[in-house]
Amino acid sequence: MFDLDRWREIFQTLSKNKLRTALSGFTIAFAILLFTLLFGMGNGLKHFFEREFSGDAMNSVYINSGITTKPYKGFQSGRRIQFRNDDTKFINEKFEEDIAFFSPNIQRNNVLAIYKGNQNRYTVRGVYPDYQPLESAVIEKGRFISFLDLKKRAKVLAIGRLVEEDLFGNKSALGKNINLDGISYQVVGVFSDPGGDNDERFIYTPFTTAQGMYRENDELDYFGLTYNPKLSVDQALSFTSMLTKMLKEKHGVDPRDQGALRVRNYAEGAKNVQQFIMVLNVIILFIGIGTLIAGVIGISNIMVYIVKERTKELGIRKALGATPKSIISMIMQESIFVTAIAGYLGLMMGVFVLKGIGDNLEKYFIVNPSVETYVVVGATIVLIVAGTIAGYIPATRAARIKPIVALNDE
Repeated sequence: MFDLDRWREIFQTLSKNKLRTALSGFTIAFAILLFTLLFGMGNGLKHFFEREFSGDAMNSVYINSGITTKPYKGFQSGRRIQFRNDDTKFINEKFEEDIAFFSPNIQRNNVLAIYKGNQNRYTVRGVYPDYQPLESAVIEKGRFISFLDLKKRAKVLAIGRLVEEDLFGNKSALGKNINLDGISYQVVGVFSDPGGDNDERFIYTPFTTAQGMYRENDELDYFGLTYNPKLSVDQALSFTSMLTKMLKEKHGVDPRDQGALRVRNYAEGAKNVQQFIMVLNVIILFIGIGTLIAGVIGISNIMVYIVKERTKELGIRKALGATPKSIISMIMQESIFVTAIAGYLGLMMGVFVLKGIGDNLEKYFIVNPSVETYVVVGATIVLIVAGTIAGYIPATRAARIKPIVALNDE
């Protein structure tokens, strides 16, 4: 039950002992502030690495052709490997169970795009509809390339958000025609990409359309695919190795030749990032626990000192009829109140500092440093419990002292 007189007494005690109250509050606020900053910086590091890998699906694989560096089966070194449409059929037939999404690709760089008086140069990619999840592209308007577009060899485009901004300003590009190297294409979709500005300046068109325009004899540039998400990281790496081996056999490449085919599997990078984040979480946890322990020790020492300093006061209270229970309750309420208020102030200061410096830390690999509210609230509760225990033990001892002994205490 709320006791107004008790709270008046507590506020009176705090106001009479401003320095003591300020030191107690500072210890608690500083512990929570430091805890918030450490966790915020740790989360900022995690956000940086997560962002770096967000531009593509974490289970994506890209296969590029190269130049042979070793002679093999009558072929000389220095031979360029050329992918063709039959490689598409080969990969899908051999690894149907292991592949989730698949797209052969044709890429043309520095293509001039014109819309009325505006023009700029972009990278144009001819892809299958399956390429959208590979790049984690999010359709903002309209749609992506469809299989019907592939069948009809339609002259349609899905353009990045910044392409729309460059060529159309504040107007929508949907349904408008863009001229690419003298040929008119209709915009059927606008996408955004978590990979950032560079990925939002790509233009996608149907693979069959791009192949007819830019390649001869069913040639293509590279493959992109995502492996079955049911595969573990080790299974995904094994799948990639087998795929590379079979493609080398198909194209007459020495198995030891590292230059003929270049396979980039995001699974390995994802595994390394996961391990790094796990280690980082452990380090942050230990630092956070250490910070809290330091705060607990500080609160405990202050509470012991406070109770000892008030021994005479407690003796007078007992002499006037105060029960041990009421004395303990008063000290506990005071302890909890100071800890809660100081903890909240420390939390607010920590959040304010993180917001203030957040945009300036990207060069140190820290992005959006922040901390979940429940984490800091939990830390504050730990300090409140610690403050309660720290106040309870000496308060219990003080409440047992006889008034005459307490009054004679120096």
